[in-house]
Amino acid sequence: MYRTLSPSSRMARPLAICAATLVALTFAGGLSEASAKTRKDPNNLMNANASLGSTRSFSGMASYYGNELAGRRTASGVRFNPGGMTAAHRSLPFGTKLRVTHGGRSVVVTINDRGPFVRGRVLDLSKGAAQAIGMTGRGVGRVVAEAL
Repeated sequence: MYRTLSPSSRMARPLAICAATLVALTFAGGLSEASAKTRKDPNNLMNANASLGSTRSFSGMASYYGNELAGRRTASGVRFNPGGMTAAHRSLPFGTKLRVTHGGRSVVVTINDRGPFVRGRVLDLSKGAAQAIGMTGRGVGRVVAEAL
């Protein structure tokens, strides 16, 4: 009633299925289209990222984070200080200095962490930096950032 498969037969079937799928996707353009779609999708979280172009400035919504992460290591390896003048950005190099302006007030921050991980936000400021520009009331605000 039951048929016993040899070890080589058991491996051949899944490998054949994987190979057939890979060939079908490659010749149909599925792999390249799928990867291109990921890069070009305007709703993709990473596309909300602002990067420095030739203008060396960007704008968008920023938020802040504070006491709950005090003392933890940031992505750059330094300990997070909520009162410090620091910020998180998805791709700018650690140590980049930015002048961040909100409502006519500005502060100079240093990028030392990665984030924000919320769609549509371009910066996560430390609580100290957010207080310096008067952004702690609502928790988020439109900012203009310029690399120094």
